[in-house]
Amino acid sequence: MKKDIHPKYSDKAKTTCACGAVYDFGSTKEEIHVEICANCHPFYTGNDKVIDTAGRVEKFRARKTAGATKATSKKADKK
Repeated sequence: MKKDIHPKYSDKAKTTCACGAVYDFGSTKEEIHVEICANCHPFYTGNDKVIDTAGRVEKFRARKTAGATKATSKKADKK
């Protein structure tokens, strides 16, 4: 390896999560801030958060049925 070209490695880099958990990891940065960790991630905690973003499924079904009724009414008008 060439000398003086690699970043400084710290064995005790402080990693802070948004939930408040603090870990020490090895990294080239002294402090790392993360939004999610094993303390608060739903996979590790077992708490699933169901997020229905503006009822997307219901909106899709409404468009689908509305489109189907328009198509059948057009066919009925042509007869």
